[in-house]
Amino acid sequence: MRYEFRATLNEPVEGIEDFVARCAPWMAKRLESESPWRCWVAERDGALAGHLWLQLIEKVPNPVPERELHGYITNAYVRPAFRGAGTGAALLGAALAYCREAGVDSVILWPTERSQGLYARHGFGFPQDLMEAVLDPGRDLH
Repeated sequence: MRYEFRATLNEPVEGIEDFVARCAPWMAKRLESESPWRCWVAERDGALAGHLWLQLIEKVPNPVPERELHGYITNAYVRPAFRGAGTGAALLGAALAYCREAGVDSVILWPTERSQGLYARHGFGFPQDLMEAVLDPGRDLH
């Protein structure tokens, strides 16, 4: 599904077989119990409908009453046939519940234009205190 998701946003630079051979071991390692990564999947009528990945990012310890973890949501995707049925909201809700239980301070993500409404309904907004340096000048920002 990762290939399916990303190939709809930009022209792939490798075939699906090569990508899966490279991506599957990466994902398997990140799903080990001690990893800071988590993944939720949604099934509908026995089919894989969507997924969402989350990485916990440690902050440097500090002496003030501030939580010391951030959450980074990425690779959130619902197959077109299952959109509009609450699948994305359920995946996001599960990830945010996990973040609350883990003591996460804030959660960041880079939404597509189409997904911004979903995230806004779950409390996301565009912060004034976050900066980004794009180090890949060839990346299409839109």
